[in-house]
Order: sequence, then structure tokens, then C-alpha cells
Amino acid sequence: MASTTRDNRADGVEFIYEDDGRITARDLETGVASYGETKAEALVMLAEALSLQTGEGEPVTDETLREFGLDPENTGDDSLPEFMQ
Repeated sequence: MASTTRDNRADGVEFIYEDDGRITARDLETGVASYGETKAEALVMLAEALSLQTGEGEPVTDETLREFGLDPENTGDDSLPEFMQ
């Protein structure tokens, strides 16, 4: 059974830990979701999914990851800033 961490806000991201080891990131406002092997990868994929859904936005680049305090070379959960864990 998958487990999840929730925030009581109507916006933000919910992380769902799937039984197969993947992590699903779901945008609470839109319900759009995507997954990855790590939280960082799931967030990158979610950003892309949101961009595709709205027809807007720009792809997540290594520079974008750095702006959020993520190391593009190390996308494990331990590379996430505290506020994103």
C-alpha cells in the first residue's frame, strides 16, 4: 500500500511513496501528477507535466534545479532543500 505525506494547504505538492519504490509528486491545486525514482526527479517530471497541460512554461534545466538548491548531478532525496522534503 502506498503511503503519502500531506499538507493541509490547497496548494503545493503531495509526495506519494509507491509500493514499487517510485515517488509520485501530485500538484494539489490541479491534481496533475507525475513520478520519478527520487523526489527531485518526480518534481522535474511534474513541472514538465504541468507545462504540457497548460501549454506554457519552460523545461526544467540544471540551472533551475540549482536555483531551488538541488544538485543536478545528485537527484536523491537527500539533495532536496528542507522545505521540499
